[in-house]
Amino acid sequence: MEERGVSLLEGAGLSPYLLSDSQSRPYPAPGGCPVGTAFLSWTWTGTQDQRRQDMAMARLLGSLFCRSLLGLIYWTAPVLAVEVHVPAEPLSTPVGKTAELACSYSTSVTDNFVLEWSFVQPGKPISASHPILYFSNGHLYPTGSKAKRASLLQNPPTGGVATLKLTDVHPSDTGTYICHVNNPPDFYTNGLGLINLTVLVPPSSPLCSQTGQISLGGSATLRCSSSSGAPRPVYNWVHLGSSPTPSPGSMVQDDVSGQLILNNLSLASSGTYRCVATNQMGSASCELTFSVTDPSKGRVAGAVIGVLLGVLFLSIAVFCLIRFQKERRKRPKETYKGSDLRRHRSWDF
Repeated sequence: MEERGVSLLEGAGLSPYLLSDSQSRPYPAPGGCPVGTAFLSWTWTGTQDQRRQDMAMARLLGSLFCRSLLGLIYWTAPVLAVEVHVPAEPLSTPVGKTAELACSYSTSVTDNFVLEWSFVQPGKPISASHPILYFSNGHLYPTGSKAKRASLLQNPPTGGVATLKLTDVHPSDTGTYICHVNNPPDFYTNGLGLINLTVLVPPSSPLCSQTGQISLGGSATLRCSSSSGAPRPVYNWVHLGSSPTPSPGSMVQDDVSGQLILNNLSLASSGTYRCVATNQMGSASCELTFSVTDPSKGRVAGAVIGVLLGVLFLSIAVFCLIRFQKERRKRPKETYKGSDLRRHRSWDF
């Protein structure tokens, strides 16, 4: 830097010396700063102390002059830079449509001009990007899984417009796209532009489910969830039918997770519930039938059934006993003659 400054000044008739003494011996400027002797040179006529003071003053003036001159050279010298311009706001496109990712640049295109578009998935660093297409040596080279759907709005992109067109966008196309312009020797900036794209997808049909103790005084949780949807859908539960609705304090709903918590269940909590999943692309719903049981009614029913079974068993026993008695009465009595009786008695001996 010092040598370049000296050459510039010497070309203008300046010298890298600050002043000279009475013997015409030049003194270098402080720090080797080039300063013209035509401005700061004289013949010493004073004492040695005065000479030292004048020397210090000359050095200070020379330093200020040098810095001002170098600053002027720096700010007026031409700067080589590539400026890339992309939208500051994120871009969103419905699934199946065509997305245009606007990118423009300013530079003097040379034979070394290279344009590259690349893609990185959400949550990953820029270093993990994958190329989509690049333009070099007057030719366009699509590459990667998006090659058949990716093109440039203007081809060749040498007029300052590098906009990317991506047809039939998929949910997997959501992420960050990088527009990189490389035009040596313009290296003053990195030549990068980042665009965030979100592919909009309507919610899929949600799945409704329930858990918990579904009885009077208990609590239960109704769940609703869609497997897909972008942006992420919100959920809303509605109690259908004309039956009495549960009190507002007994229902706690989370529209993000899709949960509906029912506390202090009553018979009014029974009925059909509908969950609606919604985002800016549409909505989908599912329904669930919920029935609250009364444990006390179950105990009464069990007691009644037990009594009925006891009465049935008792009735059967009485019936069997009566029938046995009737059959016994109908059975004929056995008679024995005197000879038979004597015969039996002789056998006993």
